[in-house]
Amino acid sequence: MSIAIIDYGSGNLRSVQKAFQKLGFSAEITKDKATIRGAKGIVLPGVGAFDSALNELRQFGLEAAIEEAIALNKPFLGICLGLQHLFESSEEGKQKGLGILPGEVKKFNFAGTPWNNQSIPHMGWNRLLYKHPAPIFEGIEEGSMVYFAHSYHVVPKDEMIVATRTDYGIEFVSAVWKDNLYGIQFHPEKSGEVGLRIIENFGKLCA
Repeated sequence: MSIAIIDYGSGNLRSVQKAFQKLGFSAEITKDKATIRGAKGIVLPGVGAFDSALNELRQFGLEAAIEEAIALNKPFLGICLGLQHLFESSEEGKQKGLGILPGEVKKFNFAGTPWNNQSIPHMGWNRLLYKHPAPIFEGIEEGSMVYFAHSYHVVPKDEMIVATRTDYGIEFVSAVWKDNLYGIQFHPEKSGEVGLRIIENFGKLCA
């Protein structure tokens, strides 16, 4: 059984798949519910707008498949927008999120701070600051650089699920971890050797 990369019309699915394959893992891009249920691990990638991506997920009936996979303790990785979808709501849209994790998604707001000219979106390389180091970060040093491209960030209600934060004028949550559930705001497939190590670590959890 392979790792299922959920296809709901977002971009960069193939680059995520190629990263897994480069490391020797079988990974299939799919919107088939039976394939997702049979996979050893699930990846929810995401590039695009909060509402339109959720509409696609729900149109294909994939919300229940995601919830089922997480409930069965299968390793699950949400990337960028895929992380944001795990929460209850977003300032970007009107749709309810999947609500698997309590909290919301907020737009960067630097008003009234010394960084009020900070550019949005947050684009480029930035550092990971560990809070509760997750298994997917095994072998990765504090301060390692990864690649970001986002205007919104998650604000969990439970601080104990925060795996890493990143400083962009303000500190924001850049990764979460709860049991078998992992979510990262950055793009591991664009993050060089550090990103490949994260993908490898997740792949090993699915073995």
